[in-house]
Amino acid sequence: MIEEIQEQVAYYNARSQEYDEWFYRIGRYDRGLELNQCWFNEVDVLKSALQDIGEVNSILELACGTGIWTQELLKIGKEITALDASSEMIAINRKKLNDTKIVSYHQVDLFSWQPSKQYDLVFFSFWLSHVPPTQVDDFLAKVYRAVRPSGRVFIIDSCFEPSSTAKDHFFENENEIHQRRKLNNGQEYQIFKIYYQPNVLIDKLTQVGFQASVKQTNNYFIYAEGKKINKL
Repeated sequence: MIEEIQEQVAYYNARSQEYDEWFYRIGRYDRGLELNQCWFNEVDVLKSALQDIGEVNSILELACGTGIWTQELLKIGKEITALDASSEMIAINRKKLNDTKIVSYHQVDLFSWQPSKQYDLVFFSFWLSHVPPTQVDDFLAKVYRAVRPSGRVFIIDSCFEPSSTAKDHFFENENEIHQRRKLNNGQEYQIFKIYYQPNVLIDKLTQVGFQASVKQTNNYFIYAEGKKINKL
């Protein structure tokens, strides 16, 4: 398990300079005008749902990556703490956001991370699917502890849709927990990738103490919002 996680971390370090190509549908991820527009329309649904939370004082972003969603969180958060295991990702994020003082960055291994304070909102995108199934419940329990009473969690992740990935990636089984990923230079890595169904994600969030709702866009994304309910 440790070696598998190390390979996954190495993959995202190596992928940092080309990660945004996936999100912005560039190069190997360009699926043509129609599918690209469908993707961006669904991204707009996610952004709208996030903005509907309204202004909050403090946000914790886990696996902040290159700042695609950090810049959206800036629209609703007064202070953001952004964590990522990759120094390369953090550097890109910091540059993209013009080194804003609103965001505090920390290089952290999220598998060993323990929350030290509570936040109004804990947010993470395209991260839960990379957590090994044996560690998901413990990870979500930590997320629960990081949310203040009556605070929220907001999660974005992937649906199983072959056109969401690179044109030279071929995924046939949504129940397989591993994927082989290829970089632009042809180098390959194996990572964890788990596709959650809404009922499963609701169950997992409910079990740790959130009152949760889960929705899907038409093709590409699943997203969840949970409110912390104090346990009796």
